[in-house]
Amino acid sequence: MRTAELLATPLARRLGLLVLLLALGGVLVVLTEREPAPPGPVPQDEAGEPDYYLEQAELVRYDAEGFPHQRLSSPRLAHTPHDDVLRAQTPISHLYDNEGRHWIAQGEQGTLADRRLTLSGDARLNAPDAGWQLSTQELHLDTRTQHAWSDTPARFEAPPQRTEAERFEAWLEDGRLQLEGRVRGHHPPAQE
Repeated sequence: MRTAELLATPLARRLGLLVLLLALGGVLVVLTEREPAPPGPVPQDEAGEPDYYLEQAELVRYDAEGFPHQRLSSPRLAHTPHDDVLRAQTPISHLYDNEGRHWIAQGEQGTLADRRLTLSGDARLNAPDAGWQLSTQELHLDTRTQHAWSDTPARFEAPPQRTEAERFEAWLEDGRLQLEGRVRGHHPPAQE
Protein backbone atom coordinates (compact mmCIF):
# COMPACT_ATOMS: atom_id res chain seq x y z
CA MET A 1 0.00 0.00 0.00
CA ARG A 2 1.09 3.46 -0.76
CA THR A 3 1.32 6.24 1.81
CA ALA A 4 -1.79 8.00 0.51
CA GLU A 5 -3.79 4.79 0.79
CA LEU A 6 -2.54 4.19 4.35
CA LEU A 7 -3.59 7.68 5.45
CA ALA A 8 -7.06 7.14 3.97
CA THR A 9 -7.78 4.13 6.20
CA PRO A 10 -10.17 4.54 9.17
CA LEU A 11 -7.39 3.53 11.60
CA ALA A 12 -5.06 6.25 10.31
CA ARG A 13 -7.77 8.90 10.54
CA ARG A 14 -8.53 7.90 14.13
CA LEU A 15 -4.85 8.01 15.07
CA GLY A 16 -4.52 11.42 13.40
CA LEU A 17 -7.53 12.71 15.29
CA LEU A 18 -6.11 11.32 18.56
CA VAL A 19 -2.77 13.10 17.98
CA LEU A 20 -4.59 16.33 17.17
CA LEU A 21 -6.70 16.09 20.36
CA LEU A 22 -3.62 15.36 22.49
CA ALA A 23 -1.81 18.38 21.01
CA LEU A 24 -4.82 20.62 21.62
CA GLY A 25 -5.09 19.32 25.19
CA GLY A 26 -1.40 20.10 25.76
CA VAL A 27 -1.88 23.67 24.53
CA LEU A 28 -4.89 24.15 26.84
CA VAL A 29 -2.93 22.85 29.85
CA VAL A 30 -0.12 25.31 29.16
CA LEU A 31 -2.58 28.21 28.82
CA THR A 32 -4.56 27.42 31.99
CA GLU A 33 -1.49 26.94 34.16
CA ARG A 34 -0.41 30.54 33.73
CA GLU A 35 -0.52 32.57 36.93
CA PRO A 36 -2.87 35.56 36.96
CA ALA A 37 -1.25 38.97 37.36
CA PRO A 38 -0.61 39.60 41.06
CA PRO A 39 -2.66 42.42 42.62
CA GLY A 40 -0.98 45.67 43.55
CA PRO A 41 0.41 46.21 47.04
CA VAL A 42 -2.00 46.34 49.98
CA PRO A 43 -2.62 50.05 50.64
CA GLN A 44 -1.26 51.39 53.90
CA ASP A 45 -1.96 54.83 55.32
CA GLU A 46 -2.89 56.54 58.56
CA ALA A 47 -6.27 54.77 58.49
CA GLY A 48 -4.66 51.35 58.90
CA GLU A 49 -4.82 48.17 56.89
CA PRO A 50 -7.99 47.60 54.88
CA ASP A 51 -10.12 44.50 55.22
CA TYR A 52 -10.69 44.54 51.44
CA TYR A 53 -9.77 46.55 48.40
CA LEU A 54 -10.96 46.62 44.80
CA GLU A 55 -9.05 47.51 41.65
CA GLN A 56 -10.72 49.09 38.60
CA ALA A 57 -13.94 49.30 40.61
CA GLU A 58 -17.30 50.78 39.76
CA LEU A 59 -20.07 51.06 42.37
CA VAL A 60 -23.63 51.72 41.20
CA ARG A 61 -26.67 52.71 43.29
CA TYR A 62 -30.12 52.24 41.83
CA ASP A 63 -33.28 54.22 42.56
CA ALA A 64 -36.62 52.71 43.58
CA GLU A 65 -37.55 52.07 39.93
CA GLY A 66 -34.31 50.17 39.27
CA PHE A 67 -32.53 52.89 37.28
CA PRO A 68 -28.90 53.78 38.11
CA HIS A 69 -28.80 57.21 39.72
CA GLN A 70 -25.34 57.26 41.31
CA ARG A 71 -22.13 55.75 39.99
CA LEU A 72 -18.63 55.87 41.54
CA SER A 73 -15.57 54.58 39.69
CA SER A 74 -11.95 54.45 40.82
CA PRO A 75 -8.77 52.63 39.88
CA ARG A 76 -8.51 51.55 43.53
CA LEU A 77 -10.98 51.44 46.43
CA ALA A 78 -9.99 50.34 49.93
CA HIS A 79 -12.29 49.80 52.93
CA THR A 80 -11.02 50.18 56.48
CA PRO A 81 -13.14 48.34 59.05
CA HIS A 82 -12.30 50.34 62.17
CA ASP A 83 -13.93 53.52 60.81
CA ASP A 84 -16.12 51.92 58.08
CA VAL A 85 -14.76 54.27 55.41
CA LEU A 86 -14.21 53.53 51.74
CA ARG A 87 -11.16 55.36 50.35
CA ALA A 88 -10.77 55.97 46.61
CA GLN A 89 -7.92 57.04 44.35
CA THR A 90 -8.88 59.54 41.64
CA PRO A 91 -12.62 58.85 42.02
CA ILE A 92 -15.20 59.97 39.48
CA SER A 93 -18.85 60.08 40.55
CA HIS A 94 -21.81 60.43 38.18
CA LEU A 95 -25.12 61.61 39.66
CA TYR A 96 -28.53 61.69 38.00
CA ASP A 97 -31.78 63.19 39.26
CA ASN A 98 -35.42 62.37 38.50
CA GLU A 99 -35.47 64.84 35.61
CA GLY A 100 -32.47 63.21 33.91
CA ARG A 101 -29.98 65.95 34.78
CA HIS A 102 -26.39 64.74 35.08
CA TRP A 103 -23.51 65.89 37.31
CA ILE A 104 -19.93 64.67 37.51
CA ALA A 105 -17.90 65.01 40.72
CA GLN A 106 -14.21 64.09 40.82
CA GLY A 107 -11.03 64.64 42.79
CA GLU A 108 -7.55 63.29 43.45
CA GLN A 109 -8.71 61.38 46.55
CA GLY A 110 -12.08 60.52 47.97
CA THR A 111 -13.76 59.00 51.00
CA LEU A 112 -17.24 57.54 51.24
CA ALA A 113 -18.73 57.15 54.71
CA ASP A 114 -22.40 56.93 55.63
CA ARG A 115 -23.41 57.99 52.09
CA ARG A 116 -21.30 61.15 52.32
CA LEU A 117 -18.71 61.49 49.59
CA THR A 118 -15.77 63.81 50.28
CA LEU A 119 -13.43 64.62 47.39
CA SER A 120 -10.14 66.40 47.94
CA GLY A 121 -7.29 67.71 45.83
CA ASP A 122 -8.48 69.54 42.72
CA ALA A 123 -12.10 68.59 43.41
CA ARG A 124 -14.59 69.48 40.70
CA LEU A 125 -18.35 69.39 40.23
CA ASN A 126 -19.49 69.60 36.60
CA ALA A 127 -22.92 69.97 35.04
CA PRO A 128 -22.04 69.05 31.46
CA ASP A 129 -25.57 69.61 30.12
CA ALA A 130 -25.75 73.08 31.69
CA GLY A 131 -22.15 73.96 30.75
CA TRP A 132 -20.77 74.91 34.15
CA GLN A 133 -18.02 73.65 36.44
CA LEU A 134 -17.22 74.33 40.08
CA SER A 135 -13.62 73.82 41.31
CA THR A 136 -12.38 73.69 44.92
CA GLN A 137 -9.86 71.83 47.07
CA GLU A 138 -12.43 69.90 49.11
CA LEU A 139 -15.94 68.99 48.00
CA HIS A 140 -18.57 67.32 50.20
CA LEU A 141 -21.59 65.60 48.72
CA ASP A 142 -24.49 64.08 50.65
CA THR A 143 -25.59 61.32 48.28
CA ARG A 144 -29.01 61.01 49.97
CA THR A 145 -30.07 64.61 49.52
CA GLN A 146 -27.74 65.52 46.61
CA HIS A 147 -26.54 68.53 48.57
CA ALA A 148 -22.95 69.59 47.75
CA TRP A 149 -20.82 72.11 49.64
CA SER A 150 -17.31 73.30 50.32
CA ASP A 151 -15.83 75.51 53.01
CA THR A 152 -12.67 76.09 50.94
CA PRO A 153 -12.29 78.73 48.21
CA ALA A 154 -14.28 77.82 45.12
CA ARG A 155 -14.40 78.92 41.49
CA PHE A 156 -17.59 78.71 39.45
CA GLU A 157 -17.15 78.79 35.67
CA ALA A 158 -19.80 79.03 32.98
CA PRO A 159 -17.70 80.32 30.07
CA PRO A 160 -17.07 83.09 29.42
CA GLN A 161 -18.14 83.98 32.98
CA ARG A 162 -16.35 83.02 36.18
CA THR A 163 -17.03 83.73 39.84
CA GLU A 164 -14.88 83.06 42.91
CA ALA A 165 -15.95 82.83 46.55
CA GLU A 166 -14.72 81.53 49.91
CA ARG A 167 -17.32 78.75 50.06
CA PHE A 168 -20.36 77.42 48.24
CA GLU A 169 -23.45 75.26 48.57
CA ALA A 170 -25.38 73.53 45.80
CA TRP A 171 -28.72 71.73 45.88
CA LEU A 172 -28.53 69.56 42.78
CA GLU A 173 -32.17 68.37 42.80
CA ASP A 174 -33.38 71.99 42.92
CA GLY A 175 -30.76 73.32 40.49
CA ARG A 176 -29.63 75.98 43.00
CA LEU A 177 -26.10 77.21 43.72
CA GLN A 178 -25.05 79.68 46.40
CA LEU A 179 -21.61 81.32 46.62
CA GLU A 180 -20.66 83.07 49.87
CA GLY A 181 -17.83 85.13 51.32
CA ARG A 182 -15.90 87.70 49.28
CA VAL A 183 -17.65 86.85 46.04
CA ARG A 184 -15.81 88.20 42.99
CA GLY A 185 -16.81 87.71 39.39
CA HIS A 186 -15.83 88.34 35.80
CA HIS A 187 -18.84 88.70 33.52
CA PRO A 188 -17.96 90.06 30.08
CA PRO A 189 -20.72 91.69 28.04
CA ALA A 190 -22.60 89.51 25.58
CA GLN A 191 -21.14 89.58 22.09
CA GLU A 192 -23.35 90.53 19.21
